[in-house]
Amino acid sequence: MKQVFRSRAALILGWIWMAFAAGNAVDLTVRYSGPSSLVAAAVLGVLTALVFITCLRPAVVLAEDGVLVRNPLRNTFVPWEGVEEVTVSHAIKITSGDGSVRCWMPQTSARERAAAVRRSNPAGTGGRYRTEPARSKGEQAAAEALAGKTHADWVAEQITERAEAARRATAGSAGRQAAEAGGATGPTGPAGEPATGAGRMKVTWAPGALGALLAAVALVVVAAVAS
Repeated sequence: MKQVFRSRAALILGWIWMAFAAGNAVDLTVRYSGPSSLVAAAVLGVLTALVFITCLRPAVVLAEDGVLVRNPLRNTFVPWEGVEEVTVSHAIKITSGDGSVRCWMPQTSARERAAAVRRSNPAGTGGRYRTEPARSKGEQAAAEALAGKTHADWVAEQITERAEAARRATAGSAGRQAAEAGGATGPTGPAGEPATGAGRMKVTWAPGALGALLAAVALVVVAAVAS
């Protein structure tokens, strides 16, 4: 099952800007007035590229074979068997071997952390006779699961659980193969250990982000030449 986690606020802000930029692009095209329009288009293009790579692109994607971290300019893929540790400070950090990656989104602010702490101690807030509406069993279970946790904490837990489940499944499969083969060494190596090179973190440049930046630079060059 594929899961995609983003910052909701950044996503909303990003799409609002995209709608604004689209409207302005149409207006600049219809009312083209020479170099001044090109300069305005270049500024709009640069801002739109920045909004795209910092608000709309960043995400944490949990796929069947691993976790994909989409940061502004790079993609980092870590197979589940390569996820060694997941920690959260203001951002989620995934460690694999000698490398690690910090997730651009979702992040945790001090205010969000304080709010999560208050949620975990509801009895300590409000007046002496403060009452709360009755919750259903499902609502109570959800409240308990999220008590004291931010969105980033919850996403980190999902990554950890998926990685542990994948390792258990791999170990069980390797054990069965070893038993059937009488302990012979297979692709997973002796005693079910991963083969050399398995589970390594892979970091690549993001073509979409680079394309957006190049388009913005091209608009700036055209505006500069026309001016």
